[in-house]
Amino acid sequence: MVLALSWFGVVALVSSLVPVVAILPILLYIGMLIGSQAFQETPRSHAPAIILAMIPQIAGWGKTMIDGALGAAGTSASAVGLDKLAGAGVLYHGLATLGGGATLAGIILGAVAVFIIERQLEKAAWFAATGAVLTFFGFIHAEEIGIGQSPGVALGYFGIAAMLYGFAKFAEVSPAKPGQFGEHGEMSAQPAE
Repeated sequence: MVLALSWFGVVALVSSLVPVVAILPILLYIGMLIGSQAFQETPRSHAPAIILAMIPQIAGWGKTMIDGALGAAGTSASAVGLDKLAGAGVLYHGLATLGGGATLAGIILGAVAVFIIERQLEKAAWFAATGAVLTFFGFIHAEEIGIGQSPGVALGYFGIAAMLYGFAKFAEVSPAKPGQFGEHGEMSAQPAE
């Protein structure tokens, strides 16, 4: 439906007719509902994964706010200088790297965290390896798509994937058993038999 509305220009028409200040409270409300549902409908043990999955979005938002403020002042981050921004405590390059492809990066990070929590380390390794490939080609953690856009981050994902795969194959880690987590995902006092 969204694709059809976009193709036929309905989204652009509505955007030109309805002021942004009227839409923002609705988006804020929807965001609050989605955020609360994320914590209510998932096990408590997965809460760290939810937070980790949101971090790239927050970084992307922070970069957008910095770009907007600098643009309003008639300058840009490159004109001011990344070293001057870093000296003032603004880690612009880090925000740009972490926030690049934020939605997809959040899915990868969240999935890795969930599978680690669930002690399914081989699945976590495969998601981390996928993160390495997506990062290498610039789909996540980069400002544009291309080969070798963020090689350091891709290498980090690959290292995590190798460690998780090694742990899955050579360490004695058993998957979480049904009943090991309580009704809301907290660890039970007694493991399930």
